[in-house]
Amino acid sequence: MKIRAHAPGRCGIVGNPTDMYGGCVLSCTTQERAFCELEPRGEETLFQNEDQHSLVRSKEDLRLQGDKLDILRAAFAYFDIDPGATPVQVRVWTEIPMQAGLAGSTAMLTAIVGAIVRWQNLQFNLYALAETVRKIEARLLGVLCGFQDQHMAVFGGLNFMDFYGKESLEQREDEPLATIEPLTERCSVPPLLLAHTGVQHHSGTVHKSPRQRWEEGDTEVRSGYTRIMALARRGKRALIEQDWQKLGEVMNENHAIVAALGGSGLENDRLIEAALRSGAWGAKLAGAGGGGTIIVLAKDHEKVVQALLDAGAEKLLTPAPRPGLTIEAEN
Repeated sequence: MKIRAHAPGRCGIVGNPTDMYGGCVLSCTTQERAFCELEPRGEETLFQNEDQHSLVRSKEDLRLQGDKLDILRAAFAYFDIDPGATPVQVRVWTEIPMQAGLAGSTAMLTAIVGAIVRWQNLQFNLYALAETVRKIEARLLGVLCGFQDQHMAVFGGLNFMDFYGKESLEQREDEPLATIEPLTERCSVPPLLLAHTGVQHHSGTVHKSPRQRWEEGDTEVRSGYTRIMALARRGKRALIEQDWQKLGEVMNENHAIVAALGGSGLENDRLIEAALRSGAWGAKLAGAGGGGTIIVLAKDHEKVVQALLDAGAEKLLTPAPRPGLTIEAEN
């Protein structure tokens, strides 16, 4: 049996990064997806991405090596799979710009987990799948992350998500599950654009300092994130009412708070300023800062696109609600 699984990236419209702090986020998928293809192989297990491959003969070969195939090693290790017992070929690839603040790595890991779950005939509900992906990221790959990315990759669409009670990031058994409110069928999709700065970053590194300040009780960080949670709820109402000017206002305030806490970057701010000067209602980080991607809400896309390109945007994308984790199998 050949199994193919795929999952979308995501962009935070308003509310990020409070998914790391028990907050809430309004988020939409990207049209671009990450893929994993798994099929039986006669000899040793083979891990393969677009520019690397590695033979995997035993559990010893699942130790992390600091390369791009670690994402496969970590997934197999989490499920305690002996790659020598049932050899398979596992190939991964992606359409999502990597390390761009669009949760590309999480989408790829979600696709891998989906393929493994189907291959091993495991039973998972969508919430358990999202929690499992995050456990692999946080516990095995050592990524400091919230909960937005995994839930968007699994559920897909345009969602308002509440992560109340999950601020410890520990994923204890007594923690509440995330609340996922699908909005795709209830409202119009706002006119959004994504602009990639061309600067790659590691979201765990970007998040580290604000997290430390929050844990130490820094009042500026804590009050700022509390305000962003309120902005996410106001953004949800603006989205439902199709009040794009109001949605732009809360996006701008969201970014102003994050930037004041040191969570943006010169490249991000340059593109944001260009978008706003060209008439956009709002612009902010789509994920983590220090490079990556911004999200823009604008009526006149043609004018804004040209302004973004003139300001140095490397790549432009148009987000849209798309299905979450999808698993296909064929004999």
